[in-house]
Amino acid sequence: MDIVHDLQTIAAQEKALVFAHFDPDRAWQLGAYLREIAKARGLALAIDIRTFGQPLFFSALDGATPDNVEWARRKSNVVAQFRRSSYAVGLRLQQTCATLADKHGLAVADYASHGGSFPLTVAGVGVIGSITVSGLPQRADHELVVEALCAQLDQDYGKLALAKA
Repeated sequence: MDIVHDLQTIAAQEKALVFAHFDPDRAWQLGAYLREIAKARGLALAIDIRTFGQPLFFSALDGATPDNVEWARRKSNVVAQFRRSSYAVGLRLQQTCATLADKHGLAVADYASHGGSFPLTVAGVGVIGSITVSGLPQRADHELVVEALCAQLDQDYGKLALAKA
């Protein structure tokens, strides 16, 4: 995996995956779609979609654990803090051999800079929340969210996907 290339791709993902509007109905559609993908693939995941301060969709699939729920919360907090993908934040920290605690004073009990949480951005408004999955390796968590967002926003996932590791 090339960190610089992944960071460039994630920046392109964040720029392209923008909603014209986002409301609880849209959160439900997105969450239900993501849940169906995960079920069809036999993935044990926790899925969380929220605007900052308000949960809009949650599902724990068969095999998901309380740890997955906790990881989703912690990754979502990273998006809330930085308005960037949790994977991008983690890769930037990896580049500098730093941690969230070292660099930003953020407690590991509440923040996880691991892939799987992606900003929900509305055109003309900015980042309003996050969509998060937990249960796969972090890069795969990130890519599953991007794949679902691409499908819901009529974007070509093949053009926005991270390079094969």
